[in-house]
Amino acid sequence: MAKTKNAKPKIIDIKPKNGFNFRYLISGAVTVVIALIIYYLTLPPMNVQNFGTWVFFFTVFFVYGLMSVIIAERNNKSLSKFDLTIGGIMVLIVVIALCSALSSSVIFRASSYSKLIDVEECEVGEVLSEDENIDDIALMDTDSAKVIGAKAIGALSDVVSQYVISSEYSTIDFNGKPMKVAPLEYDGFFKYIGNKDNGIPGYVMVDPVNNESSYVKLTDPIRYSPSACFSDYLYRHLTFEYPTKIFEECYFEIDDGGKPYWICPAYEAQVGLFGGKDVTEVVICDACSGDTTLYKTSDVPQWVDRVYDGDLCVQKYNWYGTLSGGFWNSKIGNVGCKTTTDDYGYKVMGGDVWIYTGITSVTGDESNIGFVLINSRTGEAKSFTVSGADEDAAMSAAEGEVQHLGYEASFPSLINIDGQPTYIMVLKDNGGLVKMYALVNVENYGIVATANTEKEVMSQYRKLLKTNSVSGSDSIEAVTEKLVVSDIKFLAVDGSTVVYITSGSKAYKQELSENEALVLISKGDRIEVSYMDSGDSIKELDSVILLQKADELAQ
Repeated sequence: MAKTKNAKPKIIDIKPKNGFNFRYLISGAVTVVIALIIYYLTLPPMNVQNFGTWVFFFTVFFVYGLMSVIIAERNNKSLSKFDLTIGGIMVLIVVIALCSALSSSVIFRASSYSKLIDVEECEVGEVLSEDENIDDIALMDTDSAKVIGAKAIGALSDVVSQYVISSEYSTIDFNGKPMKVAPLEYDGFFKYIGNKDNGIPGYVMVDPVNNESSYVKLTDPIRYSPSACFSDYLYRHLTFEYPTKIFEECYFEIDDGGKPYWICPAYEAQVGLFGGKDVTEVVICDACSGDTTLYKTSDVPQWVDRVYDGDLCVQKYNWYGTLSGGFWNSKIGNVGCKTTTDDYGYKVMGGDVWIYTGITSVTGDESNIGFVLINSRTGEAKSFTVSGADEDAAMSAAEGEVQHLGYEASFPSLINIDGQPTYIMVLKDNGGLVKMYALVNVENYGIVATANTEKEVMSQYRKLLKTNSVSGSDSIEAVTEKLVVSDIKFLAVDGSTVVYITSGSKAYKQELSENEALVLISKGDRIEVSYMDSGDSIKELDSVILLQKADELAQ
């Protein structure tokens, strides 16, 4: 018999004697395959506190329902009660997820958000110990670290052709010294395919104090990395090991012996189903072997420096500062509301890394009302009150002192000099190289000192404190001495002429531009010098007075 020309092709709907419709099996099989692919690619945690997990299950049911509808349509079948149940589950997922998100929002739970961090109010000296010397303070920002770190592998042709240095440098305390570390990464998918058997050969360490970098080649290469693929992809490895944990970012660190690890905080919602996520556990993953250990935040090893990310710490403080008086007060009245400034930095103190940032009013002016420091390992938070310039204003003040050179200030660190909260920063040229140092007083950012070395800038700053009669500067002892010049030398130092005077075992110095009368002094002359005794072996002179020439002394 000839086939009808316009006959519509029809899928045979097999229905066994037990009444089970075969299209359910087809829809289920296709859905399982698609669900596994989506899970493998997106890695949603099997945790109801993760909004993405709800999206994943909605997608799974949507795929199943879509397949069921397509097959039913092709077979001219109507939807069954089971199909309608699937649709009802999809609607229920949407309703629960949206209602939970709304009930977890700051609008209804402002008080809960404001209590996610405990902030201890302190005095300046309780948070920042006084800095007698500043030559051991890490001042390098990440941009400069990238420039210096690149030099460490520049000559290694087998490395630079296959790998790149991660842009995510971690600030750590390495055996009592501040350090920045970053792992090498695969330079793309095809470089991973070509090198996955060899792994990642090492990492880069940058000394932010001495502006030096080194490449550390590992005996056992790094196997697990965010730049790897398939089973070597760090987050896939973690998800398969801990399928219910919520991971967001992992941080590269090394232990005291230089062995590389990934520090992977696990989050839990603290407000409702989705709100106020905070770190409750930490997985430490051996970057080479992939071995993992789960810790409570209170049990994390001492060598670990970064459990709480800077963005999280700042966000928690902002909830505390703006929502303590309620949500509507944070939007309308602003009574007692305070927030952090636009950026934050890292400071190594007492073997830990602290996140620090200024506190300002919500009106957003260019002044601070205090500072907060948060321990990135323990989450401990301390703040102190001091009115003054914010970080951007201090950077502008330092740049203004050397505007003729076009140097750019790095984000400052916060230190305590003679009881005065002080910004310290480096000034960089267009190539990102450190050229000068600057100190800016927080309370009076008109007091700015710049110099080519840390010791010189400290000496100049203390002179300015004394000249401006700033409280706390009286702790610096003023000394006047009469002496006979044993020797005097004029040396060029970083583009300036510095005069060095010795008398017996003592040494003094002053820039010629500050006192041109120094050219009148000779060996054997009797002079009177005055300086601020900051404890340096070579005294930075404030003044030099010629009392008697050498030939007069000889008479």
